Amino acid sequence: MAIVISKDGKNAVRVEKSAFDKEEHLEKYIFDNPESLPLYEIKEDIRLLIMARQFPTQSGPIDSLGVDMDGELYIIETKLFKNSDKRTVVAQALDYGAALWKHAGNFSEFLAKIDEYTLKTFNLRAVDKIKEYFQLSDESLEVLLDNMRSSLDDGKFHFVVPMDKLDDRLKDLIIYVNQNSQFDIYAIELEYYKHANYEIVIPKIFGAEVKKDINVSSSNASRKKWTETGMIKDAKQKLSADEYLSFEKIYSFVKQQATEVRLGTGSYGSFSPIFQVLCSKSLFTLSTDKRLAFNFEWIVKDNERTAEIFKTKLESIGFTFPDNYKEIRPSIMIEGWINKTDQFLQVISEMIGENK
Repeated sequence: MAIVISKDGKNAVRVEKSAFDKEEHLEKYIFDNPESLPLYEIKEDIRLLIMARQFPTQSGPIDSLGVDMDGELYIIETKLFKNSDKRTVVAQALDYGAALWKHAGNFSEFLAKIDEYTLKTFNLRAVDKIKEYFQLSDESLEVLLDNMRSSLDDGKFHFVVPMDKLDDRLKDLIIYVNQNSQFDIYAIELEYYKHANYEIVIPKIFGAEVKKDINVSSSNASRKKWTETGMIKDAKQKLSADEYLSFEKIYSFVKQQATEVRLGTGSYGSFSPIFQVLCSKSLFTLSTDKRLAFNFEWIVKDNERTAEIFKTKLESIGFTFPDNYKEIRPSIMIEGWINKTDQFLQVISEMIGENK
């Protein structure tokens, strides 16, 4: 197939279809031009940030790892038509998804791995690059990161396979998978033309035409804004009696003492209290996935002294934090905090009393 290019309706030139010589060429093109992926057919007004290339996993490096403004994660695996069996790319993409899911429960470690790439490429940590790219406020950034964590914990990824040419068997396989699973896999055929200093790409997406039941396929279903009633119900379902008692004790405390209590989004209920006398950011986030996250990264932007005192007092009751605690939001699973519930609340009470 050829295309015709002209300028001001004159001097038409026929340009024959070109080819990406190597997968690395296609991968770099997508990194430099993420808008070449027609993901707007999946979600209107989408913007995609490719955070890392060759992201390491136990199953090998993921070609590109992306995130959109809703915190949804995209595993992008580029392939050329000349590969012997194009169908294996689906299994390979899912294998990468399973390997990425191993980071579930350790979001800080996941971000640290992305940092290795963003610091080298953009001279920015991942969180700062995300904030800059999407032009987010601190509060909007916090929501996006919470959604990223939920996507990671739930293993809900979008799999995207860009290729220079698709065969019918791969198209049929992707449609079949999307109709009969919770996975979303999209193949994108990129017709490539080169003329003088110009590169022309005509993208076509396959798989987006499959309309799955919203309860099965919609990742937005897990992005609901929690209500207090819904969060409490979720906690009772997911926590044991003793665990729920500690969860409820902390929630009751912050309802009485906090200036504001923000309920989260995502597949797990969560709340983040703000004690204005200490800081305009939330000190911590407690989720029904049994995770207590200390929001040092947010606190330090508003009141570094509060972050330092909070950390010191928490360490006095047995918590431990890494040296770079001011750059992260370390989280601790319930076995690490349930027996410290009363001491934890006492720490916050002391800090409030000291600042009145």
